[in-house]
Amino acid sequence: MKEIKIETEFIKLEQLMKFASMVQTGGEAKMLIAQELVLVNGEICTQRGKKIRPGDEVEFDGQMYRVI
Repeated sequence: MKEIKIETEFIKLEQLMKFASMVQTGGEAKMLIAQELVLVNGEICTQRGKKIRPGDEVEFDGQMYRVI
């Protein structure tokens, strides 16, 4: 599991995906989220603007990321 440190109260899911280098562009993140390929705290998430806070876990492409 990879830990991603943020300095703010939350980060939007598509921004986190770019920040953590899961994707190269916001458009790519938008497409993958819409295709239901991203899980937040174990559940499929289709909201690209979902607020991700410290303690949340995001799973994509077989990798798990925890926001701290």
